[in-house]
Amino acid sequence: MFTEILAAAGTTAPQNSFGFWEAMQQGGVIAWFTLAVLAIMSVSSFYILFSKLFEQNKVMKQGVAARAAFARASSLKEGAAKLDKNSAYRQIIDDGIKAEEDHARLTDPVEAHDWLHGSLNRSESLINSKLATGLPWLATVGATSPFIGLFGTVIGIYRALIKIGIAGQASIDAVAGPVGEALIMTALGLAVAVPAVLAYNWLQGRNKRIAEDLSGFSNDVLGYISSDGAVRPAAPVKGTAPAKPAAAPAAKPAVKK
Repeated sequence: MFTEILAAAGTTAPQNSFGFWEAMQQGGVIAWFTLAVLAIMSVSSFYILFSKLFEQNKVMKQGVAARAAFARASSLKEGAAKLDKNSAYRQIIDDGIKAEEDHARLTDPVEAHDWLHGSLNRSESLINSKLATGLPWLATVGATSPFIGLFGTVIGIYRALIKIGIAGQASIDAVAGPVGEALIMTALGLAVAVPAVLAYNWLQGRNKRIAEDLSGFSNDVLGYISSDGAVRPAAPVKGTAPAKPAAAPAAKPAVKK
C-alpha cells in the first residue's frame, strides 16, 4: 500500500528541468533578442580580430620586402617595380614620385621639402586610416555589451519578482528560471566584452608599431628624393648582429713636470 502511494506520487510530481535552454524559453522574446544581439556582436568581433590580424601581418611582410628592394634599387621607380602593386610601402614610393613630378608643375613657389613631406604624410595617414577600420566597432562592443547583458539581467529579475508576487512566496521552482536567465545574460555580456577589449588593445598596439615603421620608411623616401639617391638606408642583412661601438681608448696618465 505504501509503495503504491509513493509510485502514484512519483508519477504525478512535476518534473522541473533547469538549464540554459529552459531559462531562455522562459525568458521569451526579450531573452532571445538579447541573446541574438550578443551573438552578432561576438561573431563580428572575432571576424574583425582575425581579418585585421591577417592584414597587419601582410603589411609587416611588405615592410621587410620594401626596405630590401628600396635599399638595393638604383632608382625609386625600380624599387617600386619590385614590390606588389597593392603594397602599402609601394603606395608611399608612388606618392613620393608623383609629388616630385607635381612640384615641378606648381606655379607658386613652394619649398620642395615641405611639398614632399606633406604628400608623404597624407599617404601615411591614408594607410593608417585603412588599418584602423573595424577597431571602433571592437571598442563599441567592449563598451556596450555588458550593458546589453545587464538589460537581460534586469528583465530576468523583474520576471522573478512578478512570479513571487503571483505565487505569494519565493519558492525555488518559481524563481529559478528567471534568476537563471538573469545570471546567464550577465555572463554572456561579459563573455562578449572581454575578448573585444583585449583584441582592440592588441590590434591598436600593432597598428602603432606599423605606423612608426611607415613613418621611418617615408622619411627614407624623402631623403632619397631630396638627395637624388645619395641618401638611402642600408640594406637589411639577415643573421647579422648590430656592430658594437668601439671602446674608447684608455686615458694616458698625466706626466708631472
